Amino acid sequence: MFTNEMIPEVTLCVPNDESGQEQAATRSVSVSPITNAGGKHAIHCLSIIGQIEGHYVLPEQNKTTKYEVIMPQIVGVEETEGIEGLLILLNTVGGDVEAGLAMAELIAGMRKPTVSLVLGGSHSIGVPLAVASDCSFIVPSASMTIHPVRMNGLVLGVPQTLDYFLRMQERITDFVVRNSSIDKQRFETLMMNTSQLAADIGSVLDGASAVQEGLIDKLGGLRDALDYLYHLIERGK
Repeated sequence: MFTNEMIPEVTLCVPNDESGQEQAATRSVSVSPITNAGGKHAIHCLSIIGQIEGHYVLPEQNKTTKYEVIMPQIVGVEETEGIEGLLILLNTVGGDVEAGLAMAELIAGMRKPTVSLVLGGSHSIGVPLAVASDCSFIVPSASMTIHPVRMNGLVLGVPQTLDYFLRMQERITDFVVRNSSIDKQRFETLMMNTSQLAADIGSVLDGASAVQEGLIDKLGGLRDALDYLYHLIERGK
């Protein structure tokens, strides 16, 4: 039996409207475990959907995942004794690169078993999030979109800007290669492909192709992902 006492509280600093100074505010971050009917183990299900919202607030009509909400949840799952594993459901359309990479690094650094399942799509920064887990799954109808780092808005036309893009892309590429079975040269080839996307550079891989390329570990659905997560939990015990 799991109770609300197991849900950790995370202290966040929020601005005081009157003085402009920061004050501590305690907010409850729900990391209570969930179990399927007849499930053998207590797991937490984390949904990462829509656009990854970073340092800038996106318009209200955008479906977003806020990194300042997800990151404490990941820490809470890692530190909550009653939770045995983490299932990550992904359907993303890209977003803030550094925020997405920060979330991916947290998942990759967990001790508890983690399994990701790509549903619908995993676009751009969603690729590192998909491969960050101990084992990644993708359904046959899902897709993964790989393309270089881009930036909207004002960009200074100086050599330092290009250098920044190259270094950021290298960070993402290195993370994906470390946490998947795809070759670095092959990943960069897919990323720079000019024959698939009409108004962009990159590649779109369906579920089977993503597994064939070594980007995703296995082709399967919810039951397959849960079974493998249970296997990892039991093997750890």
